[in-house]
Amino acid sequence: MRRWTRHGWLIAWAGAAAVPAPGAAQAPAYRAGWGAWAVVAGAGSLAALPELLHLPRGAPPCAPCDPAGLAGIDRWVVGHDSRAAGTGSSFVLLGVAGGSLLASMRGLPADRASGNAAVMLNAFAFTSLATEWTKALVHRSRPILYTPQAPSAAGDRDNRRSFPSGHTAAAFAAATSYAIMAHRQHLPHATRNDILLFAGAATVGSLRVAAGRHFVTDVLGGAVLGAGVGWLTARVYPTAP
Repeated sequence: MRRWTRHGWLIAWAGAAAVPAPGAAQAPAYRAGWGAWAVVAGAGSLAALPELLHLPRGAPPCAPCDPAGLAGIDRWVVGHDSRAAGTGSSFVLLGVAGGSLLASMRGLPADRASGNAAVMLNAFAFTSLATEWTKALVHRSRPILYTPQAPSAAGDRDNRRSFPSGHTAAAFAAATSYAIMAHRQHLPHATRNDILLFAGAATVGSLRVAAGRHFVTDVLGGAVLGAGVGWLTARVYPTAP
């Protein structure tokens, strides 16, 4: 009897060892067919329409505008003008976007890697779509239009496209999409990568403020928009059966 009991424990232990780790077998694989790339192209094309249609139209409501009309959280930004910070924000954004894409694909079979890439590109495309149309509809003046340089800057239509921050939105979309995929697929080094990517996204927003390109509320709005689109894209994107 003791021998059979010992054999029974051995069989049970071997059976348990053969069972995959919890969640491993259920990790979703995203689809990456022609439809995914068509959606990316379509969203990207719609995102480009405000620029093609020369939106927003018309002159700024004031040049220069009165900083007293700004919220306190935004007023202190007026006068900031750092080209180095502006350039740095673009480089950090490239690092966050490229890093999230590589981290979501590294070490995976080709089909799963392409599916993850499709999710990331869809998140970028829809974030750009939402950002560009929000800029065109809100047409908020950039900080420079609250400075003595406003008369010479008023003719640049881009200076009426301050809200939300597109750089910040894209960075948070990338970081959030990766975080959701890493959680669902149990990707390696997920916690470390999450910390690095979100820190990079926050740095992008900080540099946009330091550059004088955006108010703090522009950056906060971009972070919320990008994180929301990134989360939604990674959650609802079709997975393989």
